[in-house]
Amino acid sequence: MKLNLKRYGLYLLRWQLSTPILAATLVVLASLGKLSATIIANLIGGLIFFWVDRFIFTSRLLEAQWQVKENVICCDCQTAARGYRLVKTGNYDRTDAVPQFRCEACSQKKTEQLKQAGVVI
Repeated sequence: MKLNLKRYGLYLLRWQLSTPILAATLVVLASLGKLSATIIANLIGGLIFFWVDRFIFTSRLLEAQWQVKENVICCDCQTAARGYRLVKTGNYDRTDAVPQFRCEACSQKKTEQLKQAGVVI
């Protein structure tokens, strides 16, 4: 499994934000006893953070966004093929740019260049 630093960072942030929420819940429920308050606080945390975790680990918004188009001319090798272009990821955003599609081989080369340049893919 490939490590996605954006997802991992959001998960760690979510983990830190859960601490004050659960602590406040424990303070409110302290009169129920330690065990009961802990169980209820964990249930409340589960009800809240299940949805946050689900977004973090399944959202396509956190993935690299690609566009695929049939029958294009590769901007690098001029071959007619299925074209690929990376639209947005990390600190790379070409949503407003004139699209430059590449064949699969040239797209893989460009992806490696972007990785070496520090663009998170």
